[in-house]
Amino acid sequence: THSVLSTITTENGVCAWPQRVLRRRKEQILTWVKMGCLSRIVRGHSRKCVAIALVCLAITATTTNAALDEAPEGIPGSKRADAQPTRRGTRKKPSDAARMLHAELSTLRKEVADLKEATVGLKTYPKVIKRNELQRKRILITGGAGFVGSHLTDKLMMQGHEVTVLDNFFTGRKQNIEHWIGHPNFRLVMHDVVDPFMMEVDEIYHLASPASPPHYMYNPIKTIKTNSQGTLNMLGLARRVNARLLLASTSEVYGDPEVHPQTEDYRGNVNPIGPRACYDEGKRIAETMCFAYHRQAGVEIRVARIFNTFGDRMNLGDGRVVSNFIVQALQGKPITVYGEGQQTRSFQYVSDLVDGLVALMNGNHTGPINLGNPDEYTMLQFAQKIKALTKSESEIVHKPMPKDDPTRRRPNITRAKTQIGWQPVVTVDEGLAKAIKYFAEELKNGGTIHDKNGRRAGPYNALDKYAKNSQG
Repeated sequence: THSVLSTITTENGVCAWPQRVLRRRKEQILTWVKMGCLSRIVRGHSRKCVAIALVCLAITATTTNAALDEAPEGIPGSKRADAQPTRRGTRKKPSDAARMLHAELSTLRKEVADLKEATVGLKTYPKVIKRNELQRKRILITGGAGFVGSHLTDKLMMQGHEVTVLDNFFTGRKQNIEHWIGHPNFRLVMHDVVDPFMMEVDEIYHLASPASPPHYMYNPIKTIKTNSQGTLNMLGLARRVNARLLLASTSEVYGDPEVHPQTEDYRGNVNPIGPRACYDEGKRIAETMCFAYHRQAGVEIRVARIFNTFGDRMNLGDGRVVSNFIVQALQGKPITVYGEGQQTRSFQYVSDLVDGLVALMNGNHTGPINLGNPDEYTMLQFAQKIKALTKSESEIVHKPMPKDDPTRRRPNITRAKTQIGWQPVVTVDEGLAKAIKYFAEELKNGGTIHDKNGRRAGPYNALDKYAKNSQG
């Protein structure tokens, strides 16, 4: 409405249309007014009709003599309405049509103002590709409110699919996906995958599980149940509705590897009774169940082994290497390195991982497939890199090595390149720049990773407990 008004009036409200246009439109406008439909036109958002209505507004707002001469007879403020008394000494009364026009214009002004007020604060969504019903997949993402799950939700929503996020918010956060709430293609369900869940879906991305050491050690039994019973429930659903299921497994299935770099054929070196076993063995049994359902029941599966991932929406206190180092550096606190810092890790940015998950789901390879960045850093090198990027004066301190902490971790991604055409494109430095900016904004909102007055439910204040448990 405002854009149309700007085309027919100048900045001070004077009518900018040629007088011949107003003269030609005047009778048409009066006819519309007599029909009493201008207000209905504005409500219906007809561009052509709203333009005609705004011509009326422009006429009454006109202050030049030329425009006033063309105003309908009897409009207050026009030359004809303000004319001197006639020879007989009487002022000419406004016609019925003029009075109707004036009343209708008053109503239009109010409705235009209401429309302007109604558009203020309306929720807008990221741009979504439009798809017809046959092209639009129905996708379920367990753990979809978490760090990786929320980014996967963004990608699939923007591709135009219908996405249902299933999350119990043990480590996930509603703010990660709140920008989609209310969208017709989006649905959020608060539910624990340990309990059965029924719905019609085409694809299932099974990401539900705490993934950082402090989180999965906070409640080891819960971690085991999520990865065993939760995976069993999702496989049962996939079998029932003939859906394809992707399991988000982990590089932790390799344990403390004796083969470097790790290929998908390596069977691992895992301590089944150590403090990390709840997660390591939980993911191993989840993979076992996926392949059992695939062989016995014909369920279509995809298995991704995910290596260290970082990016925005990570929790401040999740205890992972990247978040720990960045937050400590930004706060000027000592940067904690375990052992001598010679153990190695490989880090990928979250957008690369999401692209890999979607490529694997849409590809023809069952897996398992490693998804990670082959660039390898010692923990001491990585701490020094983050210290330099944040321009921090924090000192680097060393603490005892946690029990069963892997000494080397680097993926061989040959299978990902050849089978699904995937490899990371975001460099570690590019990703760290984005992550540092994100954590700096988070810290501006107040609180620290040990804020005792903050969120207490779940594993958010579990770092001290992790330090104790990780020693065995």
